[in-house]
Order: sequence, then C-alpha cells, then structure tokens
Amino acid sequence: SGGTRMQEGTPAFVTMVKISAAVAAFKAAKLPYITYLRHPTTGGVFASWGSLGHVTVAEPGATIGFLGARVYEALYGQPFPEGVQTAENFWANGLVDAVLPLDACREAASRLLRLTMVPRDLDHVPEVPREELPDEPAWASISRSRRPDRPGVRALLRFGADDVLSMHGTGAGETDRALLLALVRFGEARCVVLGQDRRSERVEAPLSPSGLRVARRGMRLATDLNLPLVSLIDTAGAALSKEAEEGGLAGEIARCLAEMVVLPVPTLCVLLGQGTGGGAIALMPADRVISAQHSWLSPLPPEGASAILYRTSQRAPEMAERQRVRARDLLADGIIDRIVAEHPDAADEPEAFCRRMARAIEHELVELTRQSTADRLEDRRARFRSL
Repeated sequence: SGGTRMQEGTPAFVTMVKISAAVAAFKAAKLPYITYLRHPTTGGVFASWGSLGHVTVAEPGATIGFLGARVYEALYGQPFPEGVQTAENFWANGLVDAVLPLDACREAASRLLRLTMVPRDLDHVPEVPREELPDEPAWASISRSRRPDRPGVRALLRFGADDVLSMHGTGAGETDRALLLALVRFGEARCVVLGQDRRSERVEAPLSPSGLRVARRGMRLATDLNLPLVSLIDTAGAALSKEAEEGGLAGEIARCLAEMVVLPVPTLCVLLGQGTGGGAIALMPADRVISAQHSWLSPLPPEGASAILYRTSQRAPEMAERQRVRARDLLADGIIDRIVAEHPDAADEPEAFCRRMARAIEHELVELTRQSTADRLEDRRARFRSL
C-alpha cells in the first residue's frame, strides 16, 4: 500500500521513479509484464508498477485505489463514496482486464505467456486457394453483409482461432463493447486482434471514441510485445451523436490512422462484413488487406450517399455501384490484396467460412513475419502512396 511513504518519508516516495524506470526497461525488451492487484493495492504502488502492466488482473473484492479513504475523510469531512475502490468497479470502468481468484491466475498467466512469447521462425502455411468469383452487383453483397445471422468477429474467433485471451477497456477508465481487444493464436501465428463487433453495435451502442481508444491500446500492446496486429472491420458506422463529437471522434479516427500506418510490427486488416465510414477506415492501414467476398468499404452507407446527392435513399444500389464499394472493385483498385470466397454466403456456412478465413489470416501473418521490418514498412508506405 501507500503506507511506505508515511513510515519512511520522501526517500521512499521517490522510489516510485526508480521502480517505474525498471518496469519501462523490462517492457522495452519486448517482454510481457503482468500485474495482479491483491487486497489492498493503493497509493504509490498503484500509481507506479501496479498500473503499468500489459495485462492487469485484480483479486475479487480487493480494495484498489490511489486515494486513502481516511485522508479523504480528514480533508473533506465526509466518507469516501462506497463501492468506488473495488476490483469489480475498476473492471466495470475499463481499468483492469479481469477479476480472477488467485487459484485461476496460474492458468491465465500460462495462456498469456503462450500467446506472447512468439516463435520467430514459423513454418510455411499454405495459401487458401483463390477461387473464381461470380460478378454480382454491389447491392447483393451489401444486402448479404447485413444479414443478422452473418458470422462476425466472435464467430471467427470461436470457430477459427486456437486460443483467445480477451482484454477489457482502455486501461484509462473507458470501455466499449463494440470493439473487441484480444490476444489470439491462429495456428502457429500469435497476434493482437482488434475486432469490430456489429452485434454489440446493434444491441448496445455504435462504435464510439472510446472504442477507438481501445483500438489504440491494442496498437501499443502489439508494439510493446512485438506481436503482429490484426484488425477486423465490420461496422455499420461510428456513432453520430453529440457525445461522439464532444468525445473527439474525428480526432480518434485521425490518431488511429496515423498510428497504425507507422506501426513497426506486421499488420493485417480483414474486411469481414460492413465497412462504413471513418469507423472502418480507422483500422484499415495495414501491410495486407483481405476481404470476405461480400464485404465492402464505403465513406457512407449507400443510402446516405444517395440522400446527399439525390435527396432520397432510393438510389442506394446505384450509388453502391458508382462508388466501387464491393470487394471485386476494391481488389481491382489495389485497395485490398485478396478475397476469401463465401459459398455462396458466409451466413449459410458460418463455421466453414470462419475456418477458411482463419487459415487465410494465418498464412498472411506468417508471410509478413518473414519480411524484414525495413522492407515491410517501405512496402506499406508505397502501397498507400500509390492508391
């Protein structure tokens, strides 16, 4: 707890700097740093090495916090509000990744280490065969991508991944269920996954600025641990609201673009379903971009584009064709690198489609890790300059 400062004074207080520097040096070596916050974790401990973990787990019922409740009462003449400094409240506010009892920590830590301590010389993974695809109208793909039963990010991870360790929140007091952050293994390829969850968008709320801050946490995590980053795009669009504007939505889109396009680690983007607006493009600037057959990418929903140009949404199918949003057009224009087939619709074969997409992801990750960092970054720069 923070009591060391009271017992030993300022010389103990300033060791927060020394301990934090040691943690920073450890993390700079690309090693995973896990913290387990037990009862109690407070004061200078919580404000230094206790809050610097790549992954942070708390003991159920633990008292966690910076401020001493007795100090607050002495200063303000009233008790500190109940229920604030608890492990469960910190999880609800996106400050810890999980609340686990001590006897569950061994397995959790083992899984995390298996996912982060990556073998660097991966065996070649055969490419998923490329298939001849029918030339269907853009509107057909858009309609299929909106089917409620279309497999999304959670189905892909359930059917296609070999191990998944979910993380929670930004670590800075925000959560957003529309953006999933996890450490994932596809075959032998380990990675950090950022996945847009359109079911959570539909049931709870659209992707918000806090969701993009979760994504930026994932980008930092991938860099810290020297893991490839995989972004999965499937969004009907980011939130359009007073709260989103005041929360800095445009700035978060800009920062995602600016940070992702220069990440030193291998990056792969997967267009999984709908790809609408700034919420989609924020996670797109990758070394390689692959797309499901009926995925698409557009600056607005076609209905919105039609309303802007013609004051009616009835010409949406026409706008979709003209704006070249479908996967076939994205491939022809050099925006994506390959298309993963659907037989004939991912919603009709969810498990088979997810396994096929997961194999394509594994192949691309293995191939990207074989490139030198300098060559990969130069290829990425040239890719987007040439569009």
